[in-house]
Amino acid sequence: MFFIAIAVISIVISCKKSKSVVTTVNNTDTTKSDSTKSDTTSAFKALFVLSQGNFGSNNTTLTYYNFGSKTTTTDFFLDANGFGLGDTGSDMIIYGGKIYIVMNGSGYVAIANAQTAQLIDTISFTNGAVNRGPENVIAHGGKVFVSSTDNTVAVIDTATLSVIKNITVGANPAQMEISGNNLYVSNTGGFSINYDSTLSVIDLSSLTETGKIKVGINPGAIAADSSGNLYVACTGDYNTVQPSLVKVNATTNTVITSAAIAVGIVRYYNNKLFTTGGYLGLAAVQVIDISNLSVTSASFISDGTTVVTPYGLDIDPLTGDVYVGDAKDYSAAGTLFCFDKTGKKKFAVSVTPTASPIKTVFIQK
Repeated sequence: MFFIAIAVISIVISCKKSKSVVTTVNNTDTTKSDSTKSDTTSAFKALFVLSQGNFGSNNTTLTYYNFGSKTTTTDFFLDANGFGLGDTGSDMIIYGGKIYIVMNGSGYVAIANAQTAQLIDTISFTNGAVNRGPENVIAHGGKVFVSSTDNTVAVIDTATLSVIKNITVGANPAQMEISGNNLYVSNTGGFSINYDSTLSVIDLSSLTETGKIKVGINPGAIAADSSGNLYVACTGDYNTVQPSLVKVNATTNTVITSAAIAVGIVRYYNNKLFTTGGYLGLAAVQVIDISNLSVTSASFISDGTTVVTPYGLDIDPLTGDVYVGDAKDYSAAGTLFCFDKTGKKKFAVSVTPTASPIKTVFIQK
């Protein structure tokens, strides 16, 4: 999370006009895009990879990978618009034929065509010259919700592409999840004197906060299963309070159990949790049993493929393929790996020259 002062959005959007590199997936050149003999097809047409770049460098990119042609375009947004996204993209979703890209460092949300990445509009997240710090994004019922480190969740009407309400929540909210008719927001308190320890509960009908659930110090990532449960990664205070993974009943809004596991990202798929290790955990993708929060696999990757720094983690909802963004040392060009559900690599895509691939979304045919 970042909180910086900026002048105006037109200054922070990168104006690079160099064309991005298009590469073809092959079986030998692992410095670009590569694959094994595994099937690289998907029920989707293509995917986008959001890479943060380096903070303050205005070099966030949107990489495009086509499943049919197995080609990669390393800055699809730049090619489509003639200018780059800007600084430190933190999250994105595809909803209603549009892609919503949260630009944390630049202080705005870019809205573009989900097929072509041509810019439709931008929504500023600044108060005067002060960046509100937009963090994460989720959508439901014709609305898009954006959490910001100024203790609010913005509600965007997808018909007018305007903010219709800012809902006050806890300190420095980050990730969000939906279960039933509620939106759950993790309140980190990362910029406060003391860390927060709660989830805000927002009623999706009234768009108001109806309560808070105490889960653990510094809650961040959230995932929801298909049975009305939430899984919350609590980082702790980096000192005396250790990390934990907390399971919450979203029907009663009460904590069921917790486990002493360091988790960065958490994704639910097919009665399993897939997680990255977080700041204090193992540099690996783990698989966790949802019934008792025990680690069933300390390393999901089963074929010896090396992922240095798991930074992004997403799952193809139709195939169960697991996509892992490798940030390496956070400055070198990152790589997106695709693994099948058994942990074997199917292919990899370089996001050259940008670092830190953080989010993958899938484009309908």
